[in-house]
Amino acid sequence: MPYRGIYAICDAANEYAEIIEHSNCYSGACWSLYHYAKAPLVLKARSTGNMIRYFMKTGTSNLELKPSIAAAGIESVIVKGNEVEITYAGLGGGGVGATRCRAFADGILRYKISESGGEKCAKGTIAVPRRDRVLIGIDDTDSKDIGATWTLTHNIAKKLDCHEAVYLSHSLVQLFPVPEKTQNCMSTVLEFGCVNEKAKSRLVDTFKKALEKYTASSQTGLVVLSDFYAKGLYKYSNRCRTERILKAEALQCARENGVEVLLDGNGVIGALASLPWFGRPDESIIPGTAIKPLDIEGLKNNV
Repeated sequence: MPYRGIYAICDAANEYAEIIEHSNCYSGACWSLYHYAKAPLVLKARSTGNMIRYFMKTGTSNLELKPSIAAAGIESVIVKGNEVEITYAGLGGGGVGATRCRAFADGILRYKISESGGEKCAKGTIAVPRRDRVLIGIDDTDSKDIGATWTLTHNIAKKLDCHEAVYLSHSLVQLFPVPEKTQNCMSTVLEFGCVNEKAKSRLVDTFKKALEKYTASSQTGLVVLSDFYAKGLYKYSNRCRTERILKAEALQCARENGVEVLLDGNGVIGALASLPWFGRPDESIIPGTAIKPLDIEGLKNNV
């Protein structure tokens, strides 16, 4: 049962990586999450449907595999130029999943696997493209009569989804209901994994043109951030979910945090607030819920 895809998002220093596995079998993904989360290199793990995300320290570790308790895991994540090599290990059926199911996922550059099945301890190494995270925040593309930002942005993202710029997640972000809202006062953040700067530039340019063509509002906001996570924006985003923020303050926050503002209508306020919520659609829709900063150093000390 091959995975749909396996992707490796890395930070600028290649010290951390987020391994994102898109499974074809939700129950199998749940099993993997339970066991793989115990691997020494895994700092944090969570699921979004059948997409499992492992936030990891790069390097190599020793797995202590035990049937039923810790039957499989990620042994190493090694960045080599524009590629990432991921080594899995597993016992029995977990070994089959760790090797063959992942080796035949879409987008795998190459693989090396051992014999698996039965009571065997199996290992497999796959090579995937190294990717940078690109976040696109959008708000205010609809009117009282037509449109919905979340559907328009998803449809554009699906059209642009490709090997060089893979579409990873879509989150609707509930904002404080200001008087200027169209209806529900929600913005959207899209997450892509791009293999290089050329792929990012092509993605962003094409996305902007499509949004300008199809938006039904003159106040559309469009922002872009290329970073491992949206550090510096947590406080601003949380405020936007509990109080009214002025456009001037949003633009200042964008400048201070290296966010590109491509369309600066009033929607830029909510577009900027959406960025930290990538990959968290279950939480981002809840009014007033605060997002907590990612404490990389604190997680690192647990390795």
